[in-house]
Parts: sequence; C-alpha cells; structure tokens
Amino acid sequence: QLQLVESGGGLVQPGGSLRLSCAASGFTLDTYVIGWFRQAPGKEREGVSCISRRGSSTNYADSVKGRFTISRDNAKGMVYLQMNSLKPEDTAVYYCAAGSRGLCTVRTGSWYDVWGQGTQVTVSS
Repeated sequence: QLQLVESGGGLVQPGGSLRLSCAASGFTLDTYVIGWFRQAPGKEREGVSCISRRGSSTNYADSVKGRFTISRDNAKGMVYLQMNSLKPEDTAVYYCAAGSRGLCTVRTGSWYDVWGQGTQVTVSS
C-alpha cells in the first residue's frame, strides 16, 4: 500500500524555523517526484515546492523562494522541507504528495497520485 506520512509541524513564532518530514512506504521513492502543498483555512490548496526523482531539480512557489528548501534521501525513503524565516501567512496544513509521471510542478496538484494526511504549521506570536 502506497503511503506518505508527514511530521514536524507545530507552533512557531514569526522568524522561526521548522523542518517537515515526509516518510514514504509501500513504493520505491526514487520513481516518484515529490511535492509539498499547503492549504490555509478558507483558501485554495497552494503548491509550495517539488523535487525531481533523483533530487537534481527543484521548484518553489514565489512566496517561499529563498526561505524554504526541499531535499530528499531516497535510501531512507524520506523527503524534507526546511522552512526558515517563517511568516504568519505560512500558517496552513502542509501535505506531501508523490507523482509517478515525472513532472515537478507546484502549479497544480493534478500531477500527483498519492497524498499524505497533512501536518499543521502555525506561525504566530
């Protein structure tokens, strides 16, 4: 059974950092592009970042460029999202997703086949 499980969310003050983790099971991670998406209350889901199968290529939403870094360790079955200089507007449920068709995009979630259950990130003083 293909499964993704996110962890690492929590409450952090503005300017702080968090590292989200996404653990994959039931499939070989290096055959999938991995994306991170987020959804705030009352807002549409937004693509945050993605990383190609071998990690050689990444994409970021303009809103997080220079602050967030995506990485992956295929041997461990893990993908990470390091989030620095967090802002209140980063508050959302964050989801990781796996795509088998090879396109690393943050414009839409339609290229992704498997989704995790999400982890809450709250940025507040």
